[in-house]
Amino acid sequence: MREKERLGRRLAIVLATGLLATGGLVVALNGPASAAPSNGNYTLVNAGSGLCAAVPGQSTGDGVQLVQSACSGGAGQVFTLTAAGGGYQIKAQHSGKCAGVKDASTSAGKAVQQESCTGSTSQTWQLTASGSAYRVVNGNGGKCLNVKDNSTSSGAVLQQNSCDSASTKQWTLQPAGGGSGPDPTPTPTVTPTSGGGDGSGAWPTAKGSVKITDTQQVTNFDGGMKSYYGIGDGGQSESQDPMFEVANGGTIQNVIIDAPAGDGIHCLGSCTIRNVWWNDVGEDAATFLSSSSSATYLVDGGGAKSASDKVFQHNGAGTVTIKNFQVHSAGKLYRACGNCSSSYKRNVVMDGVTARSTKVLAGINTNWGDTARFSRITVYGSAVICEKYKGVPKGSEPTKIGEGADGVNCIYSPSDITYK
Repeated sequence: MREKERLGRRLAIVLATGLLATGGLVVALNGPASAAPSNGNYTLVNAGSGLCAAVPGQSTGDGVQLVQSACSGGAGQVFTLTAAGGGYQIKAQHSGKCAGVKDASTSAGKAVQQESCTGSTSQTWQLTASGSAYRVVNGNGGKCLNVKDNSTSSGAVLQQNSCDSASTKQWTLQPAGGGSGPDPTPTPTVTPTSGGGDGSGAWPTAKGSVKITDTQQVTNFDGGMKSYYGIGDGGQSESQDPMFEVANGGTIQNVIIDAPAGDGIHCLGSCTIRNVWWNDVGEDAATFLSSSSSATYLVDGGGAKSASDKVFQHNGAGTVTIKNFQVHSAGKLYRACGNCSSSYKRNVVMDGVTARSTKVLAGINTNWGDTARFSRITVYGSAVICEKYKGVPKGSEPTKIGEGADGVNCIYSPSDITYK
């Protein structure tokens, strides 16, 4: 429950396995992007911002200009690619409408919007390999899908512009379910191995190992189910550097973290941690740091073993969602910091969590209005579902003041918890 006030060293190193530091962003390069992506469903991730192409508000209307927003993989961010007319039709899955250029214009700066599909060339896009990413080139005017003013901000609108090497004119494709054939991105997307959505699946086997000695700064990183290790002392000593720092709006997925693992993963803002497995938690598995009350952190799939203290540490504000996750041999699965230098209302949602040999699922501070909600929880043996503390200023130790459901801070019913 101590605060980590450092964000770790910022130097990204070149790894023998192909990690390349590019402008402060570490991306995996196992070779060039494929020249011919398979038909299927994808999210389009901007290489300059790490944000995803989206239809704002999940609108189904014609003429709605696309934007970039924090990647969630939800409705409005999933696009179906279908080979057509020497290129691809890019259709918003939720609306069935096609990405096209407003008024079929060939001019720079024209909006890219969703439209009723007609098969016109202004709705046809070539995906031109560019290193580890693609330029998405309109078949009508030959201009590239771009973020207006090269913005890296969420909500910035998409348009077409002259093609060049700007990172905001480069896109990676992340499969979003329903795709066929190989992953067109440089590293493989691996199906999560956490079973039937209840955090009870088999533990994965690593597909190789990578030793790192400095914190890796990532925006969207797919580890290809390799094992990563090499920072810290493998124990609980404070102020160890993290293995990975994930930028605001970023995603880290398909990673196995082995000892020594330092302080695991730091989310600097809203983030997604998908199908990540900790074989031996060091100081913490992951720490959530944003000061924004609207920050959202998603842990989807994966699991953690051997955390003598806690697995997830919530130092910032916002909401942590942990779903389809398994924890073995831990003190606490989640702790809202009780003595950080800044006090926030913090929320945690657990759904589809399986716990073995774990003492506590969540510790929260009721005097700051923290909440913890639970559903589909399976406990082998015994565990405290929700502990309540009185948060205190930095330098003091918080006091435990109770435990159990109360309908206000610790929110669950007996039917939400299954003991085995």
